[in-house]
Amino acid sequence: MTRLVGLAALFWLSLVPALAANETVSVITIDGAIGPATASYISRAIDEAAQHNSQCLVIRLNTPGGLLDSMEHIVQKLLGSPVPVVVYVSPTGGTAASAGCFITLAADIAAMAPATTIGAAHPVSLGLGGGQDSKSDPTMTKKVENFAVSYIQAIAAKRSRNVEWAETAVRDSASITAEKAHELKVVEIIAPNLDDLLRQVDGRMVNGKPLKTSGAQIAEIKMSPAESIFQAAWRPEVMFLLLLVAMYGIIGEITTPGAILPGVAGAIALLLALYMAAVLPVNVTGLLLIATAVALFIIDAYAPTHGVLTAGGIVSFFIGSLMLFDPRDPVFRLSLQYIIPGVALTAAFFVLIVGKGVRAQRLPIKTGKETMIGKTASALTTIDASGGKMLFEGEYWNAVSEVPVESGQAVLIKSIEGLTAKVAPKV
Repeated sequence: MTRLVGLAALFWLSLVPALAANETVSVITIDGAIGPATASYISRAIDEAAQHNSQCLVIRLNTPGGLLDSMEHIVQKLLGSPVPVVVYVSPTGGTAASAGCFITLAADIAAMAPATTIGAAHPVSLGLGGGQDSKSDPTMTKKVENFAVSYIQAIAAKRSRNVEWAETAVRDSASITAEKAHELKVVEIIAPNLDDLLRQVDGRMVNGKPLKTSGAQIAEIKMSPAESIFQAAWRPEVMFLLLLVAMYGIIGEITTPGAILPGVAGAIALLLALYMAAVLPVNVTGLLLIATAVALFIIDAYAPTHGVLTAGGIVSFFIGSLMLFDPRDPVFRLSLQYIIPGVALTAAFFVLIVGKGVRAQRLPIKTGKETMIGKTASALTTIDASGGKMLFEGEYWNAVSEVPVESGQAVLIKSIEGLTAKVAPKV
């Protein structure tokens, strides 16, 4: 009997790994700024993990920060998630700064890889302090800071994490290592890799149920093509390039009517740039300076001022590009590697292409019938109001004249109507 019991026990023990292997853990990776595409990706991943009855969703996070609206959407989704969510700050050397700090604190289980950091959640890093004119308004800046403090405190209290440190992460831009975060009860786990993380998560209680993650199958949820494209395009550099294309295309269509392609490309680029301006924290003053630069370039092309307005336009465009995004925020900082070539290319475009094109349109016509006006021809027959013939540069023309002209007399061409020249005797 004892032997039978022992065999039965061995049989059930042999089934434990197989049963564990049937469990699934969904995993996604966020590497970059937090924006609309990121919020959509995380929201969809939570829904898919719940549909597949995953033990939990692991979010591998490495971000310098992002936008407040997107961060709020993600936090709300995490706090109301039907499936346990584990935010894992990784890989080694990664960070959960700014918006990433809020997201990590909102997870059911917060974990970090060794040599990672978390914190620096001041509102400027959330795209709140430099996007519009709030940085010049101390009252608005204070309101935004107080909101961020209360928001992160509520999240930390909800997840029973260190509320005092959460406040310093916003007010003082405090940033700490993984080891210090574990000591201060900001995170629960330090794990060098995903396998070790799942081993440590195994058995932890979330919403009254123990997680079964040791030996579970990993189900990677990828970004959709649309999310991948928008995440890659959601950058200040892309918006800057779209503005350049919009300017070149629209001005090209204005100066060369009927080209169509430049106008279509410019209109599409302008719409995309305006959409991104509604998402990114764009400085209105920077946009106005860029618009002023374009106006100066155009005015100088039509009313030459010996380059004075063009020089002013170049300076205005350069300053506007510098001010387009908040330079204090590494997430939205527009590098000089893009600004300087962009300014040089724009100046060359307006000076060498648009300016010369407009001036060429204003030059006297040198070909066609219009060039005959004011020239001298010879009357082949008598020319009067009823008509006659003249010879001009080897060609025979019909001609009419209010003052009769004798054959062989020189005439002055006044105008051309169709194939008939209006002439007068040359004095």
